[in-house]
This record gives sequence, C-alpha cells and structure tokens, in this order.
Amino acid sequence: MTAGRSVPTDVAFVQSALGKVLASVRAEGSASHRSIADYLMRNPMRGTALKIEEMAEGCQVSTATISRFARDIGFASYGAMRSALAETLHTAMQPVEKLRTSIARRKASLSAGDASLEQAKANLAITHGAHSPQVLDVVANKISRARTVYVLGLGMSSCLASMLTLHLQPFCQHVVELAVAGGTEVAAGQLVHMRRGDVLVVLSFPRYSSDAMRLAQFARSQKASVVSITDSPSAPMVSLSDHVLYASSSHGVLPSSGVAAVAVIEALVVSLMVSNKANLKKAARLNDVIADYLV
Repeated sequence: MTAGRSVPTDVAFVQSALGKVLASVRAEGSASHRSIADYLMRNPMRGTALKIEEMAEGCQVSTATISRFARDIGFASYGAMRSALAETLHTAMQPVEKLRTSIARRKASLSAGDASLEQAKANLAITHGAHSPQVLDVVANKISRARTVYVLGLGMSSCLASMLTLHLQPFCQHVVELAVAGGTEVAAGQLVHMRRGDVLVVLSFPRYSSDAMRLAQFARSQKASVVSITDSPSAPMVSLSDHVLYASSSHGVLPSSGVAAVAVIEALVVSLMVSNKANLKKAARLNDVIADYLV
C-alpha cells in the first residue's frame, strides 16, 4: 500500500493484522470457524456491537463456539475480540472519514451532475490505493499464460465484460465472452469446455448477480483459476476468487459507478501488454492491421 493514498474502510480492515487472521480462518478453518470469520469480515461494524448471543444467532453457531473461536485466534474472551475489532475499525476509518467529509463539503455546493463527477474522482482515488504495485502484474501474467480466458459480466457489468474482452483478444490465445445473446444458459454451455489452465474473469458490481457466483463455483470445480474485478472485500465474489482486483463503485444515485472499473480494466490490459516483448509486437502489428480502416 502506498503512503498517502486513501483506502476504503473494508479494504483497510481486510489488510489489517486482525483482518488477515480472519481471512486465513475463513479459508482454512473448520466449518463453524469459517462461518464466524466470514460473518465478521462481511459485518465488522455490526460485530463491534453484538452480544455473544446475537453473534451466535447471526453465525448460526453456539455461544460456546463463538468463545472458542475468540480464544483460537488469540483473544482471552469474546469481549476482548470485540474490542480489538472496534479498535481496528477505528484505525481503518480515519482516512476514509476525512475523504468523505471533504466530498460532502464539496457536494453541498454542486449540481447533481458535478457531484457525480466528484464521486467518480473519489472512486478513482480510492481504487488507486486499494492495490499493491504487484497485484496487476500477477493477474496479467496469469491471464497471459491461460489456455482460454473466459470473461463474465451480467446485468450492468456486461458492458464492462465486453470492454475487457475486446482489449484482451489481441494478446491472449483464446478469449470467450460468456454473457452474449442467450444469457446465463449460453454462458453455462460455454463453460463445459473449461479445465485446469483456463482463467475465468468475473466482473461483479452492485447489484450482484447470483448467477455469476454459480458459474464461478462451477469454474472452481473444473480447477480453473477465478479472477474477480469487484468493489469490496465483502462482495460475494471474493470468497470464490483466486485473485481480486478492487474498483470502488460508490454513487449517490446509481446502483454503482463503473468509472473505476474501467480504469482497472485499462490498467490490467496495459500491465499485460508490457509484460513481454511479444505482446508489444502484437500491439504494433494490430495498429498496422487496423490503420487502413481508420480515418
């Protein structure tokens, strides 16, 4: 994480020491412990206020299991874990609250359109701070080595999937856009050919599609790698993904903003293009091929 950048609260929480412990338990713990860790990662703010009985009910486990979970991750009691959760959230929220206050002050004197543009700028700033310098290169290399890259976006995310597909096609062996005419049924039919060595890239933003999650689960069962481009560590696609790229999508009126998602798509494609000399030659060749069709 680069100093000075603004990071969304949920990203900062996941990257904290406690967040990393919870992520590890969610990935490798027992069924009951995974349930508790997942609940806390999705609802950290709520977790600071719940009594142990309420937490047990929310996680559908016993209070004894909640107490054992707290001890197993290093706390003397449930109360101590809840206090640590609150302290971690307080630290994570400080830079975000400053950014939100600044945006709110500017919005008070802006038209609706200008406020939307301000939110887009904020989403870009937050997204810029949500990735380490290496994460785009890791994902780009994974895609570059794939036998087939499948790209999925449903609903409003379908236009983002089309954009990514068009950008990837000149530089990958085989790219398949799943959400074409026919919808989920056609997408599922395409995935029957998937196997180890393939990559599924899922673009998932509010409103999230449950069909996208089911198709990602199928891809995992086929031993393919799953990459998601989504808005938050608490988004439903995160737990199904081998790699995640975050694009902040907050908006005051629309269900979500796609501005930062477009920026992440472009950053990913650029990382892939410059990852080896062969791709740079392909880019030059592409320019030569299409030059005759341009004005």
